[in-house]
Amino acid sequence: MEKILEQTLLYDFYGELLTEHQRQVYEDVVLNDFSLSEVAENRGISRQGVHDMIRRCSRSLEEYESKLHLVEKFLTIRENVEQIRSLTREQKECPAPEVMARIEQISTEILEEL
Repeated sequence: MEKILEQTLLYDFYGELLTEHQRQVYEDVVLNDFSLSEVAENRGISRQGVHDMIRRCSRSLEEYESKLHLVEKFLTIRENVEQIRSLTREQKECPAPEVMARIEQISTEILEEL
């Protein structure tokens, strides 16, 4: 997974578990693409402090994912839904039995994930 997309997804799922200060700094650097120096100046902390906080936040978000797997489950569900959409587009008028069986299988997998 592309690093920026991965960081964004991790933040979307687990960002609320960070402190308000951590969220603001992380958003400025990772999501808003401000430099470490800009954030340090705006927040009144050192550039090294910003760098360390970003590393700690990233590590925390990755640890949450390694324990909870919410991003992984989300990506799996999204992929399964995309497969269903693709199969139904292919068989709009009269679905073949094997296509219907595959749709049923994917639907079951989605329901089990939820």
